[in-house]
Amino acid sequence: MTSTEIGTGTAQAAGGGKKGEALGYEQARDELIEVVRRLEAGGTTLEESLALWERGEELAAVCRTWLEGARRRLDAALAEEDQEAGGDEA
Repeated sequence: MTSTEIGTGTAQAAGGGKKGEALGYEQARDELIEVVRRLEAGGTTLEESLALWERGEELAAVCRTWLEGARRRLDAALAEEDQEAGGDEA
């Protein structure tokens, strides 16, 4: 299943990607992993660390948006399934 199949919309990239470029869940997650790796490795200036942290926050928000959309779709599908099952018993 692709991120476009589970999200309810697109999340906009800010910072590292092109302005207005939509990020899928997997792309945002992979970039977030790389940001965390770079921060944990150290060796960056304070300014670079702050920029990485800000980018990480943006990427985490993109991931959160995709996951919330997926949760809403799953909840809706389960509710529909419950309604159908309830209708069969009546």
